[in-house]
Amino acid sequence: MAVYNIQQCPVCGSNQFKSFITCTDFFVSGEQFEIRECSGCEFKFTVNAGDEKSIGKYYQSEEYISHSNTSKGLVNSVYHQVRNYMLGRKSRLVEKVTGLKAGHILDVGTGTGFFLNEMKTHDWQVSGTEKSSDARAFAQKEFGLEINEPEQLFQFENESFDAITLWHVLEHIHRLNENMQTFSSLLKPNGKLIIAVPNHTSYDARHYKEFWAAWDVPRHLWHFGPQQMKLFGEKHGFRLQSVHSMPFDSFYVSLLSEKYKKSKLALFKGLMHGKISWLNSLVNKKRCSSMIYVFRK
Repeated sequence: MAVYNIQQCPVCGSNQFKSFITCTDFFVSGEQFEIRECSGCEFKFTVNAGDEKSIGKYYQSEEYISHSNTSKGLVNSVYHQVRNYMLGRKSRLVEKVTGLKAGHILDVGTGTGFFLNEMKTHDWQVSGTEKSSDARAFAQKEFGLEINEPEQLFQFENESFDAITLWHVLEHIHRLNENMQTFSSLLKPNGKLIIAVPNHTSYDARHYKEFWAAWDVPRHLWHFGPQQMKLFGEKHGFRLQSVHSMPFDSFYVSLLSEKYKKSKLALFKGLMHGKISWLNSLVNKKRCSSMIYVFRK
């Protein structure tokens, strides 16, 4: 397998790294992957993950919900239960931060298209990119959405979008800086970039350690905390406008982490630690399991 190795921190440019943790791919392969930490800014990244051509095999599971829309298993059933609520919350967030009731939105890594369909029902003009051909086919069949392959991102006209969204996608992107600079070019002067990523400074990340489901190696190449996300945005000419928590992720990730630990009373423990994580985020939202960062140009 061709591997993707990092020689320079994409956030601060340092080439000094130290070992942070070793995690198992519980989802597909059972292989172990090291996560390293930048000595300069504490940004974390997965070592020896597959490159863009070879990493696809680590997504080949019918339980990979963003590509298959499966409801198989308890955790995915929980995901389906909260998705409709979160779709409404996401659409309201987009309208709030842009100040628009309708506009042109690009969703990067749109999966099976549920979010873009939600925005379409709110009279937004929608565009999307998605790597999985199966997910693109589902979005076409289910919602009539024409989703582009990822390379189309670099073909869109500059300053053509009022909002660009990435819902748990940035951590998967190999060409991180190139994509981020393209987002800046594609946004209108008052456009907003909305990024949701897991937060390794959360209570559940500290509690579950190498079993924390949101490490999700090797699919997650990058691991952001709030400070690194702010720095990364500023590097590409963005200013952090606001941050928002994703409270349901605390429960979803905790349930999945208990599954990976093969815990007894996994449902009870997952709900308990999910609740503790959620309560922590009420005191400090930057301690939530997943965060939404809103950037403006």
